[in-house]
Amino acid sequence: MRELPRRRKVEVVVLSDIHLGTYGCHATELLRYLKSIKPKTLVLNGDIVDIWQFSKNYWPAAHMRVVRHLAGLAAKGTRIHYLTGNHDELLRKFAGTHLGNLRIDNKLVLELPEGKAWFFHGDVFDVTMQHSRWLARLGAHGYDLLIVLNRVVNFLLHKLGRPRVALSKAVKDRVKGAVNLISNFEQTAAGLAVEGGYRYVACGHIHQPEIKVLTTPRGTVTYLNSGDWVENLTALEYSAATGWLLYRYADDAALQQAASPADLHDQAADAPVAELLSDLLVEFHLNQRKPE
Repeated sequence: MRELPRRRKVEVVVLSDIHLGTYGCHATELLRYLKSIKPKTLVLNGDIVDIWQFSKNYWPAAHMRVVRHLAGLAAKGTRIHYLTGNHDELLRKFAGTHLGNLRIDNKLVLELPEGKAWFFHGDVFDVTMQHSRWLARLGAHGYDLLIVLNRVVNFLLHKLGRPRVALSKAVKDRVKGAVNLISNFEQTAAGLAVEGGYRYVACGHIHQPEIKVLTTPRGTVTYLNSGDWVENLTALEYSAATGWLLYRYADDAALQQAASPADLHDQAADAPVAELLSDLLVEFHLNQRKPE
């Protein structure tokens, strides 16, 4: 049996735009990544569970395994900051809530050796979100449909021995307005971060992984975006020795190999829902399991 590689110790890991509960979410790949690392702090920077498109008819076992693994990380000492986004905005009413090592907030500031890092999802910059929420929701459903179509196309291309394509990324790359939107988003985040005295600003929302230094009229700041787990399968990782790095699942050779039996050990997600919820409560130390 092939053994999984030893888990890498990382001081801070940032994930965003996972969109659990949608067809586009790569939950299996995300779980492999989570099992390969041992973070001290995990920042979930919005759109983790897609409440907009949540359906009782679509919640695969792999998605539940991700939730249970996150609960297990918190139970074992990882500090998890769940920052709300637009697709999980219903959680904003719970900002400030503590569940063991899990905390729900709308934004976060971490003190790092090089300076302060400011984290927030970034939908506050989205004009569509501010003025036409119904249009944003409609666009989200259209995006999900495009992702499903993309998976069908890639399945057929794989059968024909042709390389994969990313339809949604191709559409965004060819739309001038989308390119301008990303640039405006980055500059707006950078400007606010400089005014606030932050060394780093980390966002999600636009599904565009990035690490770069941006200059504003009042100074410079390092802009970070963790990307997503729908198209890019990326994360941000920080350690004092290396600084910020952009992790790309596609470049992780160790995780590209075929699934091993160890990947199939966690079958808890296939249990009845009531039993799953009971297990999660125990892991978050919110309930005590009755002795058998």
